[in-house]
Amino acid sequence: MCGIVGYIGREGQEDARDVLVGGLENLEYRGYDSAGLALSNGDLTVVKREGEVTELVSALEENNPGAAPVGIGHTRWSTHGEPSDANAHPHTDCSDDVAVVHNGIIENYEQLKAELRADGHQFESETDTEVVPHLIEAALKRGADRESAFRSAVDRLEGSYAIAAVFEDADDVFAARQDSPLVIGVDEGGYYLASDVPAFIDHTDQVLYLEDGEFARLTPETVGISDADGRPIEKSLATVEWDAEDAGKSGYDHYMLKEIHEQPRALRKCLRGRVDGIERTVDLDLELDDVGGVHLVACGTSYHAALYGAQTLRSQGIPAQTFVASEYTRSSLAGQSPLVIGVTQSGETADTLGALRTARAAGARTLAVTNTVGSTAARECDQALYVRAGPEIGVAATKTFASQQIALHAFALWLGEGMVDSDQIDALRTLPDHVQSVLDDSNARNVAREYVDASAFFFIGRGYNHPVALEGALKLKEISYEHAEGFAAGELKHGPLALMEDDAPVIAVVTGDDERARKTVSNVKEVQARGAPVIAVTDGRSDVEQYANHVLTVPETEPVLAAVLANIQLQLFAYWIAAELGRPIDKPRHLAKSVTVE
Repeated sequence: MCGIVGYIGREGQEDARDVLVGGLENLEYRGYDSAGLALSNGDLTVVKREGEVTELVSALEENNPGAAPVGIGHTRWSTHGEPSDANAHPHTDCSDDVAVVHNGIIENYEQLKAELRADGHQFESETDTEVVPHLIEAALKRGADRESAFRSAVDRLEGSYAIAAVFEDADDVFAARQDSPLVIGVDEGGYYLASDVPAFIDHTDQVLYLEDGEFARLTPETVGISDADGRPIEKSLATVEWDAEDAGKSGYDHYMLKEIHEQPRALRKCLRGRVDGIERTVDLDLELDDVGGVHLVACGTSYHAALYGAQTLRSQGIPAQTFVASEYTRSSLAGQSPLVIGVTQSGETADTLGALRTARAAGARTLAVTNTVGSTAARECDQALYVRAGPEIGVAATKTFASQQIALHAFALWLGEGMVDSDQIDALRTLPDHVQSVLDDSNARNVAREYVDASAFFFIGRGYNHPVALEGALKLKEISYEHAEGFAAGELKHGPLALMEDDAPVIAVVTGDDERARKTVSNVKEVQARGAPVIAVTDGRSDVEQYANHVLTVPETEPVLAAVLANIQLQLFAYWIAAELGRPIDKPRHLAKSVTVE
């Protein structure tokens, strides 16, 4: 969601302004509506603007604050107050001696604001964040030093936060986190602070992860990390296993298109060392015994992957349920003791973390299925299964969804204690090549051009194709802003048929030739009889193409993996619809990559 950057350089190193602007540009994918910097160079200079980072850069050129060795920056995604210059971060105290940036939500800010106003503090914004610099100011006036004042302010906060602060005429950065990520980058030239690694991956791949309740003080020469009581904490450096080039566009017009085309490689990485074609086995580096049932908790695209994963688990005889993470409560356990799997691309999704913490508090075992090594979910869960998709910059998830699908499918096969036949193994091993063939041969762009002016889009599927239909609709609405809905195909006659129009195509995902496929073909006939155009995504085994206006083909494979291939076509269709409409595909309005507030 919001993005934090911070930098403090040793003498003779880079100007903080350049580092911070570069960091903010690297975090643009997270989604934001304003941006700002605070630079400490004897005086404290704050520059912030509604709009994109380019607006901030123009403002910096106009203000020309000069070189500074230390600073913090922020991209804001509005929660309290509309997008505006005043509501943009950083926020300062009455005397402009301290500047603060913040991700998360301070739940008791109204109470704190009333208390501070009663003491004479004046506020310039509608945000919850602005109480923090005023709390620091109040503590300084009581005689506290900078670190004590910062800690005192943080102690008053209720809610979620990642906070960083800088002071006038001081060469240090203070930071703290609770339920919102912060990571420190380390190199010979200085120290970096960010809400996500891409902010500073251009400079270093050596990182320290802050945990909930921890504080950090960065100086030109040292990083000090301590707990809430001030006791020092020793941490080991971790190495990020990708570099800045991995996060570039590589000549593609958008990150999303690049990441769609990276899926063969991502799936090979997901499967490498896990699927043995000689021994015909699936082996995961996990330790789990006596799994009687599974609950999967997730949000958005990851929820659709979880729906898919639950079906693969049930196919192996393992009871599995899927829950929207924000709806998961202790009563969801209902006396059960399942393995609770949190499916989260970033590993920082607030609702999913909340569900996992609920499960742990009830004594359940937990497993994170995530793309991000060192993320909160990976650290807090009993074990982690990494999907290995590599960095994903586009807000709309693509390669991480496919990698989640395959990681969960492999997990189901592994948990099924050897119930893996040769056909399944062969299909998994050839899947990346099949994905490549879809990418090479897809006519989704031409089909998209036919329907770019449609009034609405409806996606249907059964079985493994049902979650894919839901995801296809989500992907289209995310990046094109067009109305799209996904249904279980059998539900059409229970209401959605009333929406059928000759300018509202139905995208039917039909693979295989079993009873589900035949029933979906019947649903397609119902749609056709009502005058709606049909786009069939199919492997050709059901003859659905004779009832379709257009066809997007996928290779024949095992039913569980045909759904993965169908999803590639739906991603391309959504992309080309959005491209024809001229939408900002990588940064869709109102959305964020990592949703760290509930």
